[in-house]
Amino acid sequence: MGRRKRLSVLLKYCGHRSLADLQKGAQSAAHYLGLIFAESKRKVEVSQVKQWLEAVELNGKKLVGVFVNSELEYIRFVAHSVPLSVIQCHGHETVEQVAAIKKATNCLVWKVIHHREGALGNMKKYARVVDGYVVDSRVNGAWGGTGVAFDWDAVPFYIEEANRQGVPCFIAGGIAPHNIDRLLSYQPHGIDISSGIEENGEKSMAKMIEIEKKVMHSVRYAK
Repeated sequence: MGRRKRLSVLLKYCGHRSLADLQKGAQSAAHYLGLIFAESKRKVEVSQVKQWLEAVELNGKKLVGVFVNSELEYIRFVAHSVPLSVIQCHGHETVEQVAAIKKATNCLVWKVIHHREGALGNMKKYARVVDGYVVDSRVNGAWGGTGVAFDWDAVPFYIEEANRQGVPCFIAGGIAPHNIDRLLSYQPHGIDISSGIEENGEKSMAKMIEIEKKVMHSVRYAK
């Protein structure tokens, strides 16, 4: 299957954990493909990813490396070993740490904001430092990929702050074909999906296509 038409809503598929997963992502209409380099059931190793990339044509898609409170040297090692375009900081990384990561890797850096009381204020601290945000659910004992959505009525506030900062804001957490229409009604800059495009632990091309059809429909309707 060849690559499909790109979408105007930024779309990131995350948590690719096999060659087959990455091949499906490369054939999709997504703009970004996420790889997790942190403790997770979807964690990948640099050696694996390098082998996969020898067999996969990314079709212009950009790779996002996901890290959780990782040491700077490890992030630098991964970024210099794998052609990452974006570093996604999914933990408690400070403004100073994010700035150091940008300098050390020469990559764009996105900061994950976990939805909770005070999250918007936390987001404001990273203004003029980060290059984008991913707003995700806050689930005890997990950093992401839980399949749990937060209260999307809060989405407009995060989008407004991202607009003020002039950077994109992706929404993550519990997004799947059955509920993406509701999220799209808030017109987010981008959508970040992991478990919502999986079937039996593997990425599902059928679910990707369903997601993309709904995104394309919503964009046409908005116009």
